[in-house]
Amino acid sequence: MLDGLEIVELRLSEVLEGNDTQRIDSEFFNKKSLYFDKLLKTKKYFYLENVVSGPFGSTLKSHSYLDKGVAFVRVENLKDKFIIKKDTLVYISDENNLLLKNSQLFLNDLVMSKVGNTIGLIARVDEEIGTCNISENNLGIKLLNFIDSEKFYILVYLNSLYSQNLILRRISGNAQPKLNVGDMKKIPIPVVSNSFQLKIQELVKLSQNKIEQSKKFYSEAENLLLTELDLLNFKPSNENIAIKSFSESFEVSGRLDSEYYQPKYDEIIDKVKSTKYDILDNVVNIQKSIEPGSDAYQESGIPFVRVSNITKFGLSSPDIHLSKTLFDDEVLEKLQPKKDTILLSKDGTVGIAYNVKKNTNFITSGALLHLTIKSKYKEKIFSEYLTLILNSLVVQMQSQRDAGGSIIKHWKPSEIGEVLIPIIDSKTQTQIEEKIKKSFKLKEESRQLLELAKKAVEMAIEQDETQAKKLINEQI
Repeated sequence: MLDGLEIVELRLSEVLEGNDTQRIDSEFFNKKSLYFDKLLKTKKYFYLENVVSGPFGSTLKSHSYLDKGVAFVRVENLKDKFIIKKDTLVYISDENNLLLKNSQLFLNDLVMSKVGNTIGLIARVDEEIGTCNISENNLGIKLLNFIDSEKFYILVYLNSLYSQNLILRRISGNAQPKLNVGDMKKIPIPVVSNSFQLKIQELVKLSQNKIEQSKKFYSEAENLLLTELDLLNFKPSNENIAIKSFSESFEVSGRLDSEYYQPKYDEIIDKVKSTKYDILDNVVNIQKSIEPGSDAYQESGIPFVRVSNITKFGLSSPDIHLSKTLFDDEVLEKLQPKKDTILLSKDGTVGIAYNVKKNTNFITSGALLHLTIKSKYKEKIFSEYLTLILNSLVVQMQSQRDAGGSIIKHWKPSEIGEVLIPIIDSKTQTQIEEKIKKSFKLKEESRQLLELAKKAVEMAIEQDETQAKKLINEQI
């Protein structure tokens, strides 16, 4: 009768230990979490004391966000883990930051997501950010009283298998899962030697250096492209008046909204037309994906990548999956992006492009188009070059023109097909592609160093520091 059931027998004292809310649900007392907790407590350990929550939602509204000021970290900035993503950062004023001083964080403090299906994403406040504040959906972990090596060790430990399991164990709520400040103060952190902490710190800093080098190569590729197109110092016009005849406007575009005809868009089009170019529809095959609806979403199965999972620098792991039973093998084969497929967002945040580096096992939402270079252009346009063009101001301004004027942005595939693509010489394209590939190689090396740091921390817990240090020395 009990076949397949997981049963745990505990004393009342064990049930109540570290259980202030007196939970008795099976998720809280699953065998793996109990084992991890017991293992960690066989060692010397400590708890975090200075954990704060982001401000209540009504305290700060989105209209308070600025383009510069004090960085305001939201959940979407944590999706790379370890590192706060800068490309989607918003800012708040010094005055608002002062009003929210309780949740203000400083260099080497940590930010952690606490709500929904993203709970447990943890990243460090780095030198570039320095001082920041956090949204209501995040926790702040203040590490002022720890030395630097301890701070880096805590960062890696909290991202490790052991900590992540114990963090997720303490989630409460069904409709909207959440983690409270008190929950985070119950996660045991094993004490390790300073020499081991320094090893972990070294790995994280090496990883950070790789990221900085990666950004440098990507920036060089962007500058090389813009120089070639004579757009390096391009400043769009601020003029907001344009005089157009009927034949130059509605008859051609079918648009009557004034935003579409801003002079800055004409300027970028004229720049492209002064070079060799073609429309995107002639360059690539454009394939639509699917949108199965939220009823089909589940926690396991085929990974389902949405716009929120994509940036020009890579893909984050999706938290939504689809059942394999929804697709036969032939359909699945067509839907899963192959190497050098370019994913391009057309809904929400439009115009994000990412070149897939290898054959994949995921499916994308209908908001992401799949672009593959046509055979006639295979030798003339390289995939990394085309991806860079799509992410550059050349195409971004065209997408702003086409998809602007609405609350929820939608870039029509018909409009995307008409986008102008400049075609430069193969030699310069090769130089650009080499820089892009170096950039992504360094990014992957950075990720591997963080994985090594996590593995070493886990080995120190499972075995000992000697074996963990040996692992590090063998791989760097």
